[in-house]
Amino acid sequence: MTATATPPPADPAEQPLPASVTAVVGLLILFEVTSGFLQVGLSPLLPDLADHLGIGSAALNWVVSVQLLAAAVCVPLFGRLGDLYGHRRMLRIALAMIAVGTLVVALAPDYATLLAGRVLQGPIAALLPLEIALVRDRLPVADARRAIARLVGALTLGAMAGGVVMGLVDSAFGSLRLTLLVPAALAVICVPVSFVAVPESRNRAGGRVDWAGVVLLGAAMVALLGGISGAEGGSWGSARVLVPVALGLVLLAAWVLVELRGSEPLVDVRALAARTTAPFYCAAFLFGVFYFGSQAPNSTFYAADPEVTGYGFGLSALSISLVLLPGAVGSVVGSLGTAAVARRIGYRPTLMVAFGLVALTFLQFALLHDEIWQMAAGSAFTGLGLGLALGAMPTVIVEASDPSRSGISAALYNNVKTMGGAVAGGIFASLLGAFAVSSTGEPGESGYEALWLVASAAALLALAATVLARRRES
Repeated sequence: MTATATPPPADPAEQPLPASVTAVVGLLILFEVTSGFLQVGLSPLLPDLADHLGIGSAALNWVVSVQLLAAAVCVPLFGRLGDLYGHRRMLRIALAMIAVGTLVVALAPDYATLLAGRVLQGPIAALLPLEIALVRDRLPVADARRAIARLVGALTLGAMAGGVVMGLVDSAFGSLRLTLLVPAALAVICVPVSFVAVPESRNRAGGRVDWAGVVLLGAAMVALLGGISGAEGGSWGSARVLVPVALGLVLLAAWVLVELRGSEPLVDVRALAARTTAPFYCAAFLFGVFYFGSQAPNSTFYAADPEVTGYGFGLSALSISLVLLPGAVGSVVGSLGTAAVARRIGYRPTLMVAFGLVALTFLQFALLHDEIWQMAAGSAFTGLGLGLALGAMPTVIVEASDPSRSGISAALYNNVKTMGGAVAGGIFASLLGAFAVSSTGEPGESGYEALWLVASAAALLALAATVLARRRES
């Protein structure tokens, strides 16, 4: 009688999980709720933060932009490292960095320290791509779609809660520092929670990290945004603008050459140029422009004292959060309803509807902004369009990727989106600075109107890009 060898027990991380969305998503939803809370919770506090640190409305845009700049580098890097070494492992590292950065932001004594904390928060944009890679690795396609929709819904739900809760906490505490410690506590809690029951991905890619691509991309973004920041007074033709912008473009061109020639590029530049995916990546970039770029300006517009500036409503942090609430609710409804809408009309038509809706509402902001109800109503429809786009774009892009590179594919989408936001932060800061009124030092009303028109044009361009996308051959 021959003995049969008994195989050693498999690593629990390698065991296939039940085909259940709930079983696989698990605590990832908590991380996305926290992510949304952190990303939007700061918005109603931005005017108070500007007063606390003694900075102007134009400079305040960089509080948003510098975090997006860090994200533009962190997202593809963490996605690639996740493909190589495990998405759960990189998720834990990202959460730890976010927790440290959020604490630094809460305790920052000056503007420079605040920006340093925001840089440490850069990996927050890498959370969703890492989670998408995890669920795609663990679930069948249909269940993965539902899981992605739930994660995006959790992100928008957290964003909705963040704006309202932070406004309420600020009103109750009366201290900006104590208020900022609330999201810091949430971020810290997520770190030990990530060691509880989150499964590791099973597929691993081969190769190495393209560190040359990381350095070149980061340097190019710093140079470009540094140049744009020099135009806050409207001096676009000056050397302090043209020199760093030219350097950034040269570095960006060098980065593209390195990526094209490398055997293991950080970003698949050829995939960016493919007719089936390039229009969607273009739309993702433009989405970042109007999604991230409008956050700080909208808050400062609401907070502006109409007796001093001639516009705005003089709202407190709590009042701003309540005015932003319809937009947050619209985002939740849109993201959670994406799958149902797409089943009826398809994912690409869903994106077309989303971008068209956003374009119309930003146009409405530019034309009708004298009453709070006008802004709140417009925000609700803007949020609905943003939610639909957030729910549809990841599915469209990720399903076209190879399973072994799903992390970097999802990361590339998020990276392009955050790059759009980083660029928009610099451009919008310059735009508001160009319309500054000498007597107050603050942007004039026409500056906000121009900003909203630019955002509307970006949404229309995203709609056009989606229309031009070539259908993938089956």
